[in-house]
Amino acid sequence: MRDGATSPAGSLYIHVPFCSQKCEYCAFYSTAADGALVNRYVASLVRELALRRAEIATPPSTVFFGGGTPSLLTLRQWETVFEAFRTHQLLGAGEWTVECNPATVSLDKARLLRSAGVNRVSMGVQSLDEGLLDRLGRVHSRDMVFRSYDVLRTAGFERINLDLMFGIPGQTLEIWQATLHEALAMGSEHLSCYEVIYEEDTPLYEQLKAGEFDVDEALTDSMFEELVRAACDAGFHPYEVANFARHRPSALPAETSSQPPGMVIPSEACRHNVNYWRGGAYVALGPSASGFHDGWRYRNVANTQRYCERIEAGERAVDWEERLTPLARAGEIAAFGLRMQVGWPWAAFQQATGFDLRTEWQTDMRELVAKGWGSMDDAGFRLTAEGLRFADAAGSEFLRPDADGEVRRFDGFMDRKLGKSLV
Repeated sequence: MRDGATSPAGSLYIHVPFCSQKCEYCAFYSTAADGALVNRYVASLVRELALRRAEIATPPSTVFFGGGTPSLLTLRQWETVFEAFRTHQLLGAGEWTVECNPATVSLDKARLLRSAGVNRVSMGVQSLDEGLLDRLGRVHSRDMVFRSYDVLRTAGFERINLDLMFGIPGQTLEIWQATLHEALAMGSEHLSCYEVIYEEDTPLYEQLKAGEFDVDEALTDSMFEELVRAACDAGFHPYEVANFARHRPSALPAETSSQPPGMVIPSEACRHNVNYWRGGAYVALGPSASGFHDGWRYRNVANTQRYCERIEAGERAVDWEERLTPLARAGEIAAFGLRMQVGWPWAAFQQATGFDLRTEWQTDMRELVAKGWGSMDDAGFRLTAEGLRFADAAGSEFLRPDADGEVRRFDGFMDRKLGKSLV
């Protein structure tokens, strides 16, 4: 923690950069799961945890292992990680999530995770159509999805998220409807659905550029509408553009209970992600991991070997870091938070940033209201259903220049999680 830091961060993100193979849509840093390198990574992660321990609350409110494919770690490697958590008194997080690939979930591993305190699993399903799974370069089959889900339930997991993708080349509305029907019938507590994004340096982007397929915006709009309808009919509550959760009032987290009527975040929402969208602090460990703490944001080196070398030398593995002006940071927080259906209650935004949304961003809000993308009342400001479909464009209106006159956007989390799921 830097000199003068206010308090330890309540959220901890750990990036596990290994994959069995690279998916066709993935533009993010990952590497092959070579046994020796994975062992070296785990040893370095334990050391980085010790180096950064003072920055992390005891225990943290949320922990999130993302990737990459965290479930690729072996039982022994997980035991090493958990022993480090135990040593540093970091067990007992209120929400502890691990991302899993259906091809890498065993009962022994699931039981080990659950016994250590992991209480939420996010499973990268993406599709239940065999042809589309091959199209995406996934290593699992549809049968593995159902088997892995049953394994997780048998191991005692009561909070499971299913990740799905729509707008996949070759995906019809009928295929999407069938996937939604089967996925919703599984009875998970959370659903994350992401539209395919075509980013440079990915096979899908090159295929699109070569004219091998076209993007049908009208079809993806219909898929999104079908998603919202089907999820809501199945008892899910939308709380962010791509995220849906069940709601049990008796399990409502204390931090959401003060929301104005009609603006409650569902109890099974991913609290770790809500912390991101609400501008909360989080420490990030592992290669390419991005964090934000005490007004500073940073990103670790996006190379596993160099990451290990830096940590082994007793150094921080940070590649770059910067501190935005308070107004620029508040603009980012406004943009992130507007992805949520509850939008920004006036008092909540002022508490998170120190700024009044009605002062600095009054013109922006009025323009979005006039466009049909925004809604403003005594409680706060939020995007309409149409505005949420264009949340990135709407949110960009709230960004403000930093001291050097540049409008910057921190894409560490947005790029990693809101466009697609990787595991």
